[in-house]
Amino acid sequence: MFDPQTTPRIFGVPPGADFARALVTGLHARMRGQPPEAMARVQIYLNTRRMQRRVQEIFCEEGALLLPRLHLVTDLAQDLPMPGLPAPVPGLRRRLELMQLVSELLARAPDLAPRAAIYDLADSLAALMEEMQGEGVGPEALERLDLNEHARHWDRALRFLRIVTRFLTEDAPPDAEALRRRVVRALAAGWQAAPPDHPILVAGSTGSRGTTALFMRTVAALPQGALVLPGFDFDLPAPVWSGLTDATTAEDHPQYRFRRLMEEIGFSAETVTNWARDDAPDPARNRLISLSLRPAPVTDQWMQEGRALRGLGGACARMSLIEAPGPRAEALAIALCLREAAEHGRRACLISPDRILTRQVTAALGRWAILPDDSAGRPLGLSPPGRLLRHVAALFGRRLTAEQLLIVLKHPLTHSGSARGPHLLHTRELELHLRRYGPVFPRPEDLRYWADKRDEARPWADWLAGLLEGCESMGDRPLADHIADHRRVAEALAQGPEGEGAGTLWDQEAGTAAREVLRDLAREADVAGSLSPTDYANLFASILSRQEVREAVEAHPLISIHGPREARELGADLVILGGLNDGIWPALPAPDPWLNRQMRMEASLLLPERQVGLSAHDYQIAVAAPQVVLTRALRDAEAQTVPSRWVNRLTNLLGGLDGGPEALTQMRDRGARWLTLAAAIESPAAQMPAAGRPAPRPPVAARPAELPVTRIQTLIRDPYAIYARYILRLQPLDPLRAGPDPRLRGSVLHLIFERFRTLEPGESLPDARARLLAITEAVLDAEIPWPAARRLWRARLERVADWFLMREAGRKGAPVLIERKGSVTLEKADFRLTARPDRIDRLPDGRLHLLDYKTGNPPTPKQQQSFDKQLLLEAAMAERGGFADLGPAEVARITYIGLGSTPKEVETEITPELTEEVWHGLERLIGRYQRRETGYAARRAMFKDDFAGDYDHLARYGEWDLSDLAAPEDVGEEGA
Repeated sequence: MFDPQTTPRIFGVPPGADFARALVTGLHARMRGQPPEAMARVQIYLNTRRMQRRVQEIFCEEGALLLPRLHLVTDLAQDLPMPGLPAPVPGLRRRLELMQLVSELLARAPDLAPRAAIYDLADSLAALMEEMQGEGVGPEALERLDLNEHARHWDRALRFLRIVTRFLTEDAPPDAEALRRRVVRALAAGWQAAPPDHPILVAGSTGSRGTTALFMRTVAALPQGALVLPGFDFDLPAPVWSGLTDATTAEDHPQYRFRRLMEEIGFSAETVTNWARDDAPDPARNRLISLSLRPAPVTDQWMQEGRALRGLGGACARMSLIEAPGPRAEALAIALCLREAAEHGRRACLISPDRILTRQVTAALGRWAILPDDSAGRPLGLSPPGRLLRHVAALFGRRLTAEQLLIVLKHPLTHSGSARGPHLLHTRELELHLRRYGPVFPRPEDLRYWADKRDEARPWADWLAGLLEGCESMGDRPLADHIADHRRVAEALAQGPEGEGAGTLWDQEAGTAAREVLRDLAREADVAGSLSPTDYANLFASILSRQEVREAVEAHPLISIHGPREARELGADLVILGGLNDGIWPALPAPDPWLNRQMRMEASLLLPERQVGLSAHDYQIAVAAPQVVLTRALRDAEAQTVPSRWVNRLTNLLGGLDGGPEALTQMRDRGARWLTLAAAIESPAAQMPAAGRPAPRPPVAARPAELPVTRIQTLIRDPYAIYARYILRLQPLDPLRAGPDPRLRGSVLHLIFERFRTLEPGESLPDARARLLAITEAVLDAEIPWPAARRLWRARLERVADWFLMREAGRKGAPVLIERKGSVTLEKADFRLTARPDRIDRLPDGRLHLLDYKTGNPPTPKQQQSFDKQLLLEAAMAERGGFADLGPAEVARITYIGLGSTPKEVETEITPELTEEVWHGLERLIGRYQRRETGYAARRAMFKDDFAGDYDHLARYGEWDLSDLAAPEDVGEEGA
């Protein structure tokens, strides 16, 4: 196929050209006139399997013919098996081996990283070892590093690296990368002795990895060998090529990888020819992009070479720049671009490394039933089987919370074997029980207790309790035991109590992939040692997060989503480059916990800027497509964003060239069109009027005929809450994740003082203090499952105990009623007032003293006068015989006891005039709300504007504010 020559055959395909089609076109041109079987002798090594499939598809478009042999540069060990080479160590096995070493390291140096990062550190360590093997850097390179000018923690990391270098010796079992390098060396030696006489091509690779570069050098030296480089910049001047030698300043340039190949293989940019002799879709744009990407030290060439660029309007005519206000607007604008392309039958592709953005675009395309072909699929850990398995792994070795239990029970794969309807019904009833009554940390016996009065739920509860039995007590165990229990519980949950199997847990692609993860772990478990349940859960979650699964879906044939590395494999008419913000594209270099930048340079390893340079090359290829849309969000969820350095360079360059500002303005105008459409599609067709401040007026017959004294304050401050609670009968749902909130603290405090009552006859203050704290300890142990809250609340009560007991010692009365309900019916209204006083003492003169405990500050006299009338109303009830055990009795005083950080008492002397006034005020209040014209206004007189009411969302608070007048409105019908 090639004429003899003494120099390497290096070809290139310009950025923007369809690489796969150009490869096939150029191959056909060179094989013209040869017999059909000659094509079958051609060997082509491609960089990815997707590129391999696309090249096959393009060959098949031409009808029946013999195809060349297509291989992958990453599969040399499989495609070219050589006798005597050992099998590679599986990557998972190597990482599990390294996990044990990392675990010991963190046990000795816990400040290095949290234990949750054990697998991540092992993975980064394995990646470093693979890089050393791929780049041909031996363990001796680490020994030569001088750490005198580095921080001490790098010395610790390097000492650890020297321990693991035993995996890098020649006699150690090789990793996959080490085996690939051995294959390439053996192949090079064999080809040097007996060069093949058929054409061999390496196409689509940049040689960024050492092993790949070595293989490319081997192929380039063959008599019929050639390289076809993707995205080669034919517009880059020779002086710039010559300047790309210093990695510290040129590593992030898109063509730096090719400059390294020139040095290793021995060719120059002038000798690289166009493989298919086809121009890029827009040569003028390629020249503009090439100039904008010049290395930072030579950007002064913008002023010199920029004058030669003419027709910038034409170069930018098929480019648009979308600068969206936020990620949502960016995603919707991209979706609109793709939708228009689909309508016109054009092939369109979104390229972005931002997986959040691509998922948002996929969701937006769902409006029009367009499902894009997403090459990345989705993380296995986010698939239904992955989520269930992660939740199950989190059950082991820790106290089960109600939230964790319900998450597992409500998962769509739980009880997927049969009879899922009754399972969901039992789950709902159990959830309501746990929300209302607890416990916060349910145990198997709690589930059986709940089912005691529900005969139909008993088998279900026994099944669930049996599964959870022993999960909390699991400790450090071999990895194989963790996997066996993990799989057993997950399969039993998926199947349900009837039958055997795993329900639908292992169905579909995600289920198959998840089962393979467990099988791989079980196969390599012998090298993992013993793990705690937490370490196992972290290990499993980390492995799932690194797996992607592609599910069989009927994607749109013209719309696709790809990562930046796949830019060279595309042949789309419209390419959208999304997420062009610094930190996203290019991404920030990942921190290396083992070697810093200077140490990497001294050891001849790859610099962090390598990833930036590869991203720049992907960008240069993608931005040269026939039609391009560049998108970015001006703000993310946290702050204003910084544009990608490539977008920044392009806009700055255009801003200084003749005709550039006009071209840039037109690019932004074309992008603004999509933002306008996105804003229009998001806005409602008709502007909905804001809700007014509600004041519903239900029929009198529907209004409450009974309220406790604690709700009178609510009726005064927020009447709408009484309407929602007692008329609509809407009760706030108790939180699933219960916590030590003020409400629970108040309940516990009342329970403590209910048991303590007061000082016993002849009891000393020290004895009373000891008894009070003993009761506190017992109540907290029984009622509060959080150790931190128990200690904190005990300390608070201990701090005010002496003050409280001194006050108790000075009281003249004795408790006669504690937490007992009473009621009184109003004479002038068909209404009943109820109360459950904290405590009532009878004084020596026969009068009563009412006391109420508060965990915070007690209400002031002015607040009692207008709003907080609880004790005043209880006093009026006592005088009217509202508490049967006491009969009508005169009240001497009421006292609020505040047991907050600054304890205090607020005492009010009671007179007949005062209770009479309070009672008449209550009659007027109730009488007013027993008239139809009185509405239950929302947030009528709140103590604090920022107080969050239980029914604010129902009242649509926020659409109106406290300055708005209430809008009374009749609801329901009288007599209905």
